[in-house]
Amino acid sequence: MDATIQGVRVAGTPTGPVPVVLLAPDGEQDFLPIFIGFDEAASIARGLDASDVGRPLTHDLTLDIVEELGGRVERVVVSDVEDGTYIADLHVATPRESVVVDARPSDSLALAARTNALIEVAEAVFEDGRRDPDEFDDLDDIRDVMDVV
Repeated sequence: MDATIQGVRVAGTPTGPVPVVLLAPDGEQDFLPIFIGFDEAASIARGLDASDVGRPLTHDLTLDIVEELGGRVERVVVSDVEDGTYIADLHVATPRESVVVDARPSDSLALAARTNALIEVAEAVFEDGRRDPDEFDDLDDIRDVMDVV
């Protein structure tokens, strides 16, 4: 299922605030929430906003390396969930061939946000984790919680 990043918010949990990236599959009303770290959340927001912070941060550097070596991020696939942990595949076209790299969804989505690469969610993964968007209406945007440039 093709999807887009609907937002990056911060949810309150019993152990404290946790960022959540909300994926919205095309043609679906529900979201797939993926809980991530604050650094990755800020990086996804920077990518969505096309913010330039001067020196490259980790995801900017990763993308620079891929591109300098002649590669291109083609797509991100959230392919599985194992014991509550989402699994993603980063598809990269290289001068020799296309390769699939095992990666965390948060890192993959940070790269997709910088490149407008396609985002896909396996249908079984979406069905397993789908949530009503109303559950996230009252959550703060990551930009309002952190100093995301």
